[in-house]
Amino acid sequence: MMRSLTYGAMGLRSKVTLAGFLLCGVAAPLKAETVHLLALGDSLTQGYGLIEQDGFVPQLRSWLADHGHDVRIVNAGVSGDTTAGGLSRVEWSLTPEIDGMIVALGGNDLLRGLPPESSRANLEGILEVAEAQEVEVLLVGMRAPGNYGPDFKATFDAMYPELSEAYGTLYYPSFFEGIVSEGEAPASAAGLMQADGIHPNAEGVSRIVEAMGPAVEELIARVGADEE
Repeated sequence: MMRSLTYGAMGLRSKVTLAGFLLCGVAAPLKAETVHLLALGDSLTQGYGLIEQDGFVPQLRSWLADHGHDVRIVNAGVSGDTTAGGLSRVEWSLTPEIDGMIVALGGNDLLRGLPPESSRANLEGILEVAEAQEVEVLLVGMRAPGNYGPDFKATFDAMYPELSEAYGTLYYPSFFEGIVSEGEAPASAAGLMQADGIHPNAEGVSRIVEAMGPAVEELIARVGADEE
């Protein structure tokens, strides 16, 4: 009789332990999957003139990790690339695991004085590829200097928000938003630029990432919403 009672108590304890284990297993939060982003850009994205960890992509990755995001960012920045170059490689750059894309192109179009209409057509082509592959996009703008004339500047500056609205992407006004005010040239950011006056130094990149980070978080949130 005592043996039966002991066995019964042990069996009951085992069932309670198993139930508790299962309950804990159900209640435990599932680890979020890694978000895969592609940063399509030029030398600003690539990290020109900087050691690797000081570049835009590594600093952005670190910023996102510090804010609780598990993100892998593919650095698809190519020094000297124009919007045409970005268009020529976007399709094969968007490998199957890519969930979202940061597009930061146009600076070299400005340096070469290329027609804004051509830049617009190239950016539109990039967004069409992203749309066809169901990849969320953060479109990063670039502001033209005034030396090309008011019409050029107005046309160039307007293409980013207009394309963003047309394709339903997220929009960030300017890559240099974190270090210069609207109407100022990047070279005016004393102490935050490299000697060429075109590329930010490590501290400049840090401030750019700090300013842009929340917009990238919005991109991550969109990716997550698409997967639910």
